[in-house]
Amino acid sequence: MENIDLFLLKRSKLFNGTQEKEIAAMLSCLSAERKKYDRDSYILRLGEHVHLVGIVLSGRINIVKEDYWGNRNIVAAVKPGMSFAESYACAADIPLGVSVQAAVDAEVLWMDIRKILCTCSSACEFHNRLIQNLVSLLASKNLLMNEKLTFLAQRSTREKLLSYLSAESMRQGNAAFEIPFDRQQLADFLSVDRSAMSNELSKMRKDGIVEYSKNHFTLLHDIEQI
Repeated sequence: MENIDLFLLKRSKLFNGTQEKEIAAMLSCLSAERKKYDRDSYILRLGEHVHLVGIVLSGRINIVKEDYWGNRNIVAAVKPGMSFAESYACAADIPLGVSVQAAVDAEVLWMDIRKILCTCSSACEFHNRLIQNLVSLLASKNLLMNEKLTFLAQRSTREKLLSYLSAESMRQGNAAFEIPFDRQQLADFLSVDRSAMSNELSKMRKDGIVEYSKNHFTLLHDIEQI
């Protein structure tokens, strides 16, 4: 495919262990297709059936759970190089239980799951590796969902914030880090009221626990000391 960032795909979990020239050959085998989406537009909707796996090429998208009354919970944020919809694509008979929405202007690379799971007619030598990467990817996402349950299981808004911020700090290996959410998205992700969360963040700053500016945070103490 022309003008596609093969280096970005090389760093994705789905193409782990492959070289750029190998990825270029595989994209043709997988009937890959690029598509652009405007900010706030829906990429996939609750109830749809999908047989495609997406990789974000640019921008950012959110996996969103919405109830009958329109209440939103952000399940996950997907950044460039990350994939989404794998589980539903593998279980094509199960309708989507979430929606996928562009958080900013975004571009997505779509690939047919059926061509990932079935060996191609040209006996592509990299196909087995792709299948192994898909299994590993599904397992890692399952672990991330379990981690989110840990955040949500905390009783207070402060405890939820500390649990999430601590995990992000350790994931990025630094007390100073950026999160992929604005304030409303963070509140949706943690299933808390935005105003209550903002008030709690202000108290945490006053207590010398955290500093922040927009989506950049710095933890000032070890969690154990709080």
